[in-house]
Amino acid sequence: MTLNEYQQEAQKTALYPEAYRLLYPTLGLAGEAGELANKVKKILRDHGGNLSQAAREDLVAELGDVLWYVAQLATDLGVGLEEVAQGNLAKLRSRLERGKLGGSGDNR
Repeated sequence: MTLNEYQQEAQKTALYPEAYRLLYPTLGLAGEAGELANKVKKILRDHGGNLSQAAREDLVAELGDVLWYVAQLATDLGVGLEEVAQGNLAKLRSRLERGKLGGSGDNR
């Protein structure tokens, strides 16, 4: 399955009002990323950072939720996930070639 195929299939399950385009998936993405971070925090706190198979499965499920919201946000922006991924890799390659992977700022 390609990223764009995933995006098309995921879109079939997007049930939110048109009036909340961008807002709904952005808030959902923030919430799911928070859930993922919270699970990682509890792995650190409760298990010394040791990742059990059950915890791994929980994290993979949360990543799926994050991916769904990223896909909906891309759809609402009118862009394919593959284009987003290719653009991101091009940006990172450029930073690597220029020795700018470290540091901060969007335009480095």
